[in-house]
Amino acid sequence: MRPKVFVSRIIPEAGLNLIREVCEAEIWPEVMPPPYEVVAEKVKTVDGLLSTLNDRIDAPLIAGAGTQLKVISQMAVGYDNIDAKAAQTRGIVVGNTPGVLTDATADLAFALLLASARRIVEGVEYIRAGKWRTWEPKALLGGDLSGATLGIIGLGRIGEAVARRASGFNMQILAYSPSKNSEDVSRLGIELTSLDTLLSKSDYISIHVPLNAQTRGMINAESLRKMKASAILINTARGPIIDQQALYEAVKAGVIGGAALDVTNPEPMAFDDPLLSLSNVIVVPHIGSASQHTRDKMATMAAENLIAGIYGKPLPNQVII
Repeated sequence: MRPKVFVSRIIPEAGLNLIREVCEAEIWPEVMPPPYEVVAEKVKTVDGLLSTLNDRIDAPLIAGAGTQLKVISQMAVGYDNIDAKAAQTRGIVVGNTPGVLTDATADLAFALLLASARRIVEGVEYIRAGKWRTWEPKALLGGDLSGATLGIIGLGRIGEAVARRASGFNMQILAYSPSKNSEDVSRLGIELTSLDTLLSKSDYISIHVPLNAQTRGMINAESLRKMKASAILINTARGPIIDQQALYEAVKAGVIGGAALDVTNPEPMAFDDPLLSLSNVIVVPHIGSASQHTRDKMATMAAENLIAGIYGKPLPNQVII
């Protein structure tokens, strides 16, 4: 009898085909993720769960899982939606998909930086609103990248990839990353500094830390007040790292120059969220890893983790608590 698994979203065929070859797979068919109660019911009978960041895999859900559940394979790098300690207590291994989305996410972070600096979205809307009548010397003036200072909060794989892109634009690069030392980053021309110094000196700030107890709300009203009035904040990490109401108030009042977000809190954000009313704020729908190659690879890695866990083998990419 083949092992049973529940896949909580329709993932790319590159991963689904691997799973279907060796498992009896039930795949949630809807565009919206399955309700919490559905996932809680499924884990009572399946050997493996393939989850996405939309699924809340908390301690009560894990406690209610059947004894046959061996693995939770997350199709994402982050796993803040999973109580990994609760899973470990139950002997359930957790996998994720690190590394593969580094370049895709770094590309998007830099695209958001460029779009914000040069007011690309505002320019598109300017034309669509019928406002483009002639070339104007002072219309839609933006900021330069060459010679500007980029502050990177969190210098993991993605943060370093963003730094490599910034060096090609002749930017000065500051980074706040307590786990790094100067020798680690000297090859990239990065200056490690305190968070306060980074906030006060950077023209652009890009966030690349995981969401945890230390980073939740780390960008708040106080930290926003330390930034330059012209500074632009970019977030491709996790929405709750920023106090979204404080961000709205800061941008609206001119405390900072603008923001570009791939992640929000909550997701999706409400259609009437006040941030969407601000012309100097760009919001895109969590598309950091949304290239065909990257999503195919993520699906493959998630499938490989799932299959390995079901058969009691070491996961190629296991979350270690």
